[in-house]
Amino acid sequence: MFRTILVSLIAAFTLNAFAAVDANRATQAELEAVKGVGPGLSGRILQAREAQPFKDWNDLVERVGGVGHGNAARLSQAGLTVGGSAYDPATKPAPAPKAPRAAKAGKSAEKAADGGTDKPARSAKTAKAGS
Repeated sequence: MFRTILVSLIAAFTLNAFAAVDANRATQAELEAVKGVGPGLSGRILQAREAQPFKDWNDLVERVGGVGHGNAARLSQAGLTVGGSAYDPATKPAPAPKAPRAAKAGKSAEKAADGGTDKPARSAKTAKAGS
């Protein structure tokens, strides 16, 4: 009988230790109980949450400095949730397409003027010495 009660208590404490912590509801102490969340990060989470609750993990990543998608995955594995959901890498937004680089007009015009090279023309004296 005593063993059963003891095992039940240990199981209850163990389950509480691994209980999910929701970023929209947790106190600073509860956030800091998640492995990887320290006082600085918990403060940034709480400050961003004051404006409005997080919609999802992407919203948290965008609004909280120091949390990228890799860090979000690690925090989720440690028990942090957003709106009761664990981080799903499949929901990571696609990167925005890069804008094409503009050609440098000054350099292009110079290359065309001197035959397409950046090197100055060799003088007759230099040309003779090199031969």
